[in-house]
Amino acid sequence: MIRAISHDHAGHSKGIPYDLVTLAHDERHLRRKVLTLVHGDQVLVDFPEPVAFRHGDVLVLEDGRLVEIIAAEEYLYEITPRDRLHLTELAWHLGNRHLPAQIEETRIVILRDHVIKAMLEGLGATVKEISEPFHPVRGAYHGHSHDHEHEHHHDHAHHHG
Repeated sequence: MIRAISHDHAGHSKGIPYDLVTLAHDERHLRRKVLTLVHGDQVLVDFPEPVAFRHGDVLVLEDGRLVEIIAAEEYLYEITPRDRLHLTELAWHLGNRHLPAQIEETRIVILRDHVIKAMLEGLGATVKEISEPFHPVRGAYHGHSHDHEHEHHHDHAHHHG
């Protein structure tokens, strides 16, 4: 099986990808895994450290070919606040529950969860079902940056009160 031995950021690779792989947000954090490409080939991702991929990034195979990472469409909720202050309050409630969230200027996007939907509607948000690629914010204690220049170790104790 051919191996992916490195990667490049979207728009920085030289060459045209020979194939694609479609991955959900939680599948785009890779270190060692076999991926099945769109046209059926399999590739072993084999990196020394985990890498968080974004839509459009590429895997570089040991033979020099490229495979483009495509962000899969996912079943999501689009949360629309009344105003910017309300958006901040809603983001706080989601963060307090440690939920992955895509926070934008006029909306928040999260994975579907009917309990969270009811909570958000109870807080006055408009919640709509959508299907699109999901790009949640990487947490401050995620442990690895997109560039992976060095490793971080953090105490993951949480103190709420």
